[in-house]
Amino acid sequence: MSLDPVIQNAIISVSNKEGLTEFAQGLVEAGVTIYSTGGTRRHLEEANIPVKDVTEYTQFPEMMDGRLKTLHPKIFGGILCRHDREDDMTAIGEHGIFAIPLVVVNLYPFEETVAKEGVTDAQAIEQIDIGGPSLVRAAAKNHAFSTIACKPSQYPEILAELQNDGKTSLGLRRKLAAAAFAHTAAYDAAIANYFEKDDQCVFPETLRQSFERKAVLRYGENPHQQGAVYAVPKFSGASLVEARQLNGKELSYNNLLDLDSALAIARGLPDVAVSVIKHNNPCGAASASTLAEACEKAMLGDPLSAFGSVIGMNQEVDAATAEYLSTPGLFVEAIAAPSFSKEAVEILTTKPKWKSNVRLMEVGSLEGKRPEFQSRWIEGGLLVQNTDFLLDDPSTWQVVTETEVEESMQQELRFAWEICRFVKSNAIVLCKDRSLVGAGAGQMSRVDSVQISIEKAADRAPGSVLASDAFFPFPDSIHEAAKAGVKAFIQPGGSKRDQEVIDACNEHKLPMIFTGVRHFRH
Repeated sequence: MSLDPVIQNAIISVSNKEGLTEFAQGLVEAGVTIYSTGGTRRHLEEANIPVKDVTEYTQFPEMMDGRLKTLHPKIFGGILCRHDREDDMTAIGEHGIFAIPLVVVNLYPFEETVAKEGVTDAQAIEQIDIGGPSLVRAAAKNHAFSTIACKPSQYPEILAELQNDGKTSLGLRRKLAAAAFAHTAAYDAAIANYFEKDDQCVFPETLRQSFERKAVLRYGENPHQQGAVYAVPKFSGASLVEARQLNGKELSYNNLLDLDSALAIARGLPDVAVSVIKHNNPCGAASASTLAEACEKAMLGDPLSAFGSVIGMNQEVDAATAEYLSTPGLFVEAIAAPSFSKEAVEILTTKPKWKSNVRLMEVGSLEGKRPEFQSRWIEGGLLVQNTDFLLDDPSTWQVVTETEVEESMQQELRFAWEICRFVKSNAIVLCKDRSLVGAGAGQMSRVDSVQISIEKAADRAPGSVLASDAFFPFPDSIHEAAKAGVKAFIQPGGSKRDQEVIDACNEHKLPMIFTGVRHFRH
C-alpha cells in the first residue's frame, strides 16, 4: 500500500549543480521548504533562494571537515517514515522529526578525481561519498512515499508533477528509485575498480561496468531481434553514441556498427582520409590532399559495393565533398565526420534523391579519448582485450627479399598496412595511389582472399601493393598476386614456410616486408 504525500520539505545536497537554481526556484514556488548543507546551501543562497541549514534543523554541527553532515536520525527518520503507518508517523512526531518526501542528491565526483594525472590515494578517498549514497538509498527504498532525484535530467518531470497538487505519482517515484539504485551501484563499482587496480594485471578480478541506455532501436541485426544502444557514462571521446544527428532517419543497429568502423578507419589513416564501409568491411578508403579527392578515390575503390554504404571522414565535410556525393548514381546511407559545414549540410539535404534519409552524424574532434578495452559476449561469458591501437613503427620493419622496396612504394605499403587491420580475416588488401582498390575479407582460405581482392581490383591491380593481416602459409598467393601485376608485399611473417614465400617473391623479383606485428580482426 502507498499514498502520494504532499511534498512540503526537501533536502538538497549535490556535487553537480547543473539546473539546480531553476529546480530549487520551482520547488519554492510549489511551497516546498528546502534544507541543505555546505556548498549546495551557499549556491542556493547566492541565487537568493530561501534555504535552511541542515544543522539548524538537526541541532548537530558539521564535523570532520564535512564528513559528518546529514547522517542524523532527524534526516533519515524524515525520509524513511512510512506515511501509511500510524506508529511511524507518531514516532517522528514525538521526536520533532519532519517528513522529508523529496531528496535531491548526487554524489562526489570520484571517477573524475581518480582520472586526473597524479591523484593520490588520500585525494581519491576523500571523494568517496558516505552520506550521499545513504540518502539516495534511503529515499529509493522508501519510494512508496519518497521521491529521489539524482540527475539534473530528472528535475523537469518532478516539477511538472508537483505543479498539479504538490505530489508525485508512485509510477514516477518507482522509476526514479530504479535510477537511484543504478546510480549508487555504478558509483560503488567505480570505487571497487579503483581499489582493485593491479600494476601486474590490467584486468580486475571482477569486471564492473555500468551503461546508460541512449535509445531503443527499431530492431537488431535482423527484424526479429530487438536492439538498443547504451552509452559508457562520462566517455569524452568521439563517439556515434553521443554524436549529434543533423539529418535523416534514426540509426539502426547495423548503421551504428558500420559507422563505428568507418570512423575508426578514417581516424587511423594519414592526412585527409575517407573510408567507405559495407557490411562492416571497408570497400573503399583513401587519403589525399583534399577531402573531396579522398572521397572520390574511396568511392571508386569498389563502386558496386559502395552503393548504399556508410562513410567515415576525418575532416569537416565541406561543400566540394558534398557536391561530389550528390553526383547522380551515388547513394549513401550515413556519414560520420567531426563536423559538417553549413554549405555541406544544405547540399546533402537538398540535392541528392536520398536527401531526406541520409544520416549526418557530427561526432566532434577525433583527438579525444578512445576506449581502452574491447569486449565481446560469448555464451556464458565475456571476452575482454586491450583495443588494438598499437602504432606501427616502420623503422622496425624488415625487407626480407633480394629486391629492395623503392622509395615510391614505401608510402603505399604503409597505407595498405593501416587499412588491412580493419578488414576481417583472412584479410588481403590491394592499394594503389593511397587508396583501396581491392579487398578480400573473411575467407576461410587466404588464397581465396587474394583472388577476391584481385577480382575486385580488376584493371587497377597492376602496380598495386598487397597487405596481408597474417603470414602466408604457402607461396601460392604470391604467384597469384604476381600474375595480376602486384609490385610489393607487406605481411607479419612468422610461418614455418616463410622461406618458401620469400623464394617466390625473389623468383618474381618483387620486394616483401615483414612487420613482425599482426593485426588480426576475427
